[in-house]
Amino acid sequence: MAYEVPPLPYDYAALEPHIDAETMKLHHDKHHTAYVNNLNAAIEKHPELGKHAPEDLLRNLSGIPEDIRGAVRNNGGGHVNHTMFWAIMKPKGGGEPSGAIREQIAKDFGSFDALKKQFNETTAKQFGSGWGWLVWEGGKLKIVTTPNQDSPLSQGLYPILGNDVWEHAYYLKYQNKRADYLAAWWNTVNWEEVNKRFERAQQ
Repeated sequence: MAYEVPPLPYDYAALEPHIDAETMKLHHDKHHTAYVNNLNAAIEKHPELGKHAPEDLLRNLSGIPEDIRGAVRNNGGGHVNHTMFWAIMKPKGGGEPSGAIREQIAKDFGSFDALKKQFNETTAKQFGSGWGWLVWEGGKLKIVTTPNQDSPLSQGLYPILGNDVWEHAYYLKYQNKRADYLAAWWNTVNWEEVNKRFERAQQ
């Protein structure tokens, strides 16, 4: 079974004014599609791997044949990271977190504002392309970054929320103002979906 790009759960323009329609089109239809096509091309060389969920491939990179390990890491990561990214955003999103994640944020960071500040500052410093993540580790929430399309799953961490800071995610609208994009992005967050991921992380 070939891996597939999930359809966007909303219209390209649905996250305006925070993320513009043109960026969403390019990001979903071109960039994500390229990751999936490249992942499928790699898996064709070892078809027995195709029965695994892409998340499981990333959890077990050392078990992937060496000739395709880099392609799976980069393109499998690109596919899994973006699949999560579309799901944790929604039109008219943002605002204060709700549910269990709200309590955990208060416990581990003191307040939502403190989390946002630390997340934005940490992620803004990610050199070159990469991602900022809120992960669950050892019974608490933690902020980490990864370069390129590396997934926290490969480090045994479960990503609850993540923001893409590759230039293709924001350059059309924000140019080199990564910090402005990071600040605006919180207005798109789908807290219901983040709570579902938090629940899965705890299992």
